[in-house]
Amino acid sequence: MSVAATLMNNPLLIGKGLPPFDRIQPEQVGAAVNQLLAELEQALTELESSAVPTWAGLVEPLERISDRLTWTWGAIGHLMGVKNSPELRTAYEAVQPQVVQFVNRLGQSQPLYVAFKAIQIGEDWSTMTEAQRRIVEAAIRSAEHSGVSLTGEAKEQFNAIQLELAELSTQFSNHVLDATKAFSLDLTQPTQVAGLPPSLLSLAAQTARAAGSEEATPEAGPWRITLDGPSFGPFMQHSSSRDLREQLYRGFISRASAGELDNTALIERILTLRQQKAKLLGFDSYAELSLASKMAPNVAAVEHLLEELRAVSYQAASQEIETLKAFAQSQGAAEAADLKPWDVSFWAERQREAKFAFNAEELRPYFALPQVLEGLFSLVQRLFGVTIAAADGQAPVWHPDVRYFQVADETGQAIAHFYLDPYSRPAEKRGGAWMDDCLGRAKISENGIATTRLPVAHLVCNQTPPVDGKPSLMTFAEVETLFHEFGHGLQHMLTQVDYGGAAGINNVEWDAVELPSQFMENWCYDRATLFGMARHYETGEVLPEHYYQKLLAARNYMSGTAMLRQLHFSLVDVELHHRYQPGQGETAATVRDRIAKTTTILPPLPEDAFLCAFGHIFAGGYAAGYYSYKWAEVLSADAFSAFEEVGLEDEVAIAATGRRFRDTVLSLGGGKHPMDVFKAFRGREPSTEPLLRHSGLVAA
Repeated sequence: MSVAATLMNNPLLIGKGLPPFDRIQPEQVGAAVNQLLAELEQALTELESSAVPTWAGLVEPLERISDRLTWTWGAIGHLMGVKNSPELRTAYEAVQPQVVQFVNRLGQSQPLYVAFKAIQIGEDWSTMTEAQRRIVEAAIRSAEHSGVSLTGEAKEQFNAIQLELAELSTQFSNHVLDATKAFSLDLTQPTQVAGLPPSLLSLAAQTARAAGSEEATPEAGPWRITLDGPSFGPFMQHSSSRDLREQLYRGFISRASAGELDNTALIERILTLRQQKAKLLGFDSYAELSLASKMAPNVAAVEHLLEELRAVSYQAASQEIETLKAFAQSQGAAEAADLKPWDVSFWAERQREAKFAFNAEELRPYFALPQVLEGLFSLVQRLFGVTIAAADGQAPVWHPDVRYFQVADETGQAIAHFYLDPYSRPAEKRGGAWMDDCLGRAKISENGIATTRLPVAHLVCNQTPPVDGKPSLMTFAEVETLFHEFGHGLQHMLTQVDYGGAAGINNVEWDAVELPSQFMENWCYDRATLFGMARHYETGEVLPEHYYQKLLAARNYMSGTAMLRQLHFSLVDVELHHRYQPGQGETAATVRDRIAKTTTILPPLPEDAFLCAFGHIFAGGYAAGYYSYKWAEVLSADAFSAFEEVGLEDEVAIAATGRRFRDTVLSLGGGKHPMDVFKAFRGREPSTEPLLRHSGLVAA
């Protein structure tokens, strides 16, 4: 087959509609990206020479260029997260530099920057919508942050930094994935699995079978325990073997910190390059550069909020650990006087069982994934008036477990779709959970006919997979994670903005983007929602009332510890990106240890290399932005309190409030400043009181 014919058949060059994930192969990546970039370079050159400073003359053609790149590179990046392989990595890394170079050229285009600035003083500016003006303003800011004003040596240095940062981010993420895969505990004796619940024994046997122990059974083993969330978390909670808990914990905290997979040097290099980049752009620190496009006005405002929450949560967390030690001592535990990090989850779960008379494992049979989805979809209809139906088979998928759904409005008209990839696959899928943009809502014109492209979302989780013929039986924490990611999906799918640059989560300030996701988590505790989905997967029995009461009572169990943990991450992130000077005495690790003195109760172990696996800030979008979780949680807790105020049992009032939430937070996307969006929904600025109340840290 000729090169031309091969390219014509390359699924990565289709450029519109749903990507044919079932046909994309690693060997197609290089040819597709090279041809695409050549075409986009030409289109960009033509636009630079003919750009007219109007919406139709500049923004729309530029969006078409960006859209084509996003379609192809987004599909490849998505597969890197959910279907990673050595072949795909090699193909991705081979073309990543060219993609970065093109993005740099796009961002640094003087003709386009001048044209955008001209729009602001042109006749069209006064007639543009707020969303259009925000898109133009964001484009100008993005160009300035992309080095459009740099020349000569400074520009060359900036571009080299951008290229190296992209490569380092990919290396960091791959190292974490490989290090997570490389560690396992292979257990053969019943004494080694004492205390483990049946669900984990089944998963561990299934994992052992996949690794070659074909005779493995939940009853007789062998059992393989890994650092993957569905294996690691339950083992730390339930294993009676303190020695094995310690082994697993040390394996977890030392991921990607030794040998060929060591991320230590990458961290220092990333921080150095980010600081250099910020200086080149005229900022005193990378944190200031990061905040220039966020909702928080400055670093001082971020640290003020974090300290306000830290002062309350530290005291609560300290008391929680003392109470935990006393409980362990009452149970005759030898380690009670010297509780270690690998003891906390175990004894916290024992204390939870004693205090609330249930454990997390008891609830799994009531949260089979099909029932949870039914409850989630019912809630979304109740709140926002949209219906969700299975559309499996209508879209190509990258794995047999992936599902596809349609979202319809009150008239039954399709308004969005989404993929759901729910289960952990540690051999090829990165950890965590996320929502990503497959297709964004936008007005598309073809052959003179304008149509609205409907949004499509990727919803990806890493929950417990089906085992031994049973459906995926979820922990309550996994239920909350699914609701969280679906909240992101709702903002992407229910947007009413037709400009791609501000539709859905696009152009939403990063520290407001967690508002819908954290808002949705609250509904897991709502009576109508919970009883609508919590049914025993075998008998159909509804979750007994006493479990619901125990869930409510346990909701804020160890909440001080949980909040302090997030504040620890946030403050370390801010410090590393604002005050830390690489190569000036301290290391990133010693900065983390210093911050830990006021943000942890049990100090990190000397070998704790948590930063080496902190993908959020070193391989994701949260650099100098991890605080966003808490910033947005203030917004989300206050938003949920609007529903509490009208009465969660008042269906008419709930529907009206839900509609207002849909018409503001979920519909307006990045077309309005998030504070204005929040005030449009709530009628006032946000308060921290609902978050502290929901967390049990102030009186209700």
